[in-house]
Amino acid sequence: MKILYCDNVIDPKIVDEDYQDEEQTAKEVGFETYLLSFEKLMEGNAKSAIRFIPTQTKKELAFYRGWMMKPKMYALLYNELLEKNIMLINTPTEYEHCHYLPNSYYKIESITPFSKWIKLDKAVDFDEIYELLNDFGENQIILKDYVKSEKYYWKEACFITNPKDKDSVKKIVEKFVELRGNQLNEGLVLRKFEQLEFLTKHSKSSLPLTKELRLFFFHQSLVAYFNYWDEVEYGKIDIELDKFLQVAKTIESNFFTMDIAQKTDGEWIIIELGDGQVSGLPDNADKNSFYNNLKKLTLQR
Repeated sequence: MKILYCDNVIDPKIVDEDYQDEEQTAKEVGFETYLLSFEKLMEGNAKSAIRFIPTQTKKELAFYRGWMMKPKMYALLYNELLEKNIMLINTPTEYEHCHYLPNSYYKIESITPFSKWIKLDKAVDFDEIYELLNDFGENQIILKDYVKSEKYYWKEACFITNPKDKDSVKKIVEKFVELRGNQLNEGLVLRKFEQLEFLTKHSKSSLPLTKELRLFFFHQSLVAYFNYWDEVEYGKIDIELDKFLQVAKTIESNFFTMDIAQKTDGEWIIIELGDGQVSGLPDNADKNSFYNNLKKLTLQR
């Protein structure tokens, strides 16, 4: 099993500095690693992006560990790698299943915040937004696209305190769309704001940091889990993972993450899923344990 990392923009022969520790650890536990150019890929030149990855004599599976990309670009990379007999662990359909919240929402609906969404083709239809807001009653709302929020602009572009205040909603949505720019993924998602176990506020914004964990799964088996936030002490974590392990068995992906959080009443819920190839390891993560566990699971396949 191989792992493909993004290269350094200045020197394509070395790994991006944000993935140096990961690549080193992966090598130490026995993974074969290669580099690709994320910049070339974003330019649409997948062939040039993988020019330093050798063609294999037989079909080989590989993980990608790098920056997020839209499904169209992932499909471009996936298909170009197939020409070199390398098959990424998730097909384009499997990638999109966890990368886009609306694609996997039905799998987690019973234990994730109530959500509605609209696809954006051109300009935002605010009448459609206001119509969707009626389904939330008086509840506060989190705004995001199909993948990401602008949580570090918590008050300006993420947190809707009063869904009945159309002027305020319009300003928040417009600011969100402006901030996301051409990185906006597919459409807008409205999610019921849940009262989560508060830890502290982010030092540079009003974003509340809450008790959240990130779980990694490979072929529905738990690889490892870590505290989501690095900035705070979590204290004692009292959690039973059984219900999340059961949900994981239904997810249509071979390598994915599940972010979970504890509500103020003690209940743990799913915040969202993500493709494991583009989900970051928190700084607090034990990378040696993560890659060792991943290696063991790949050997069992």
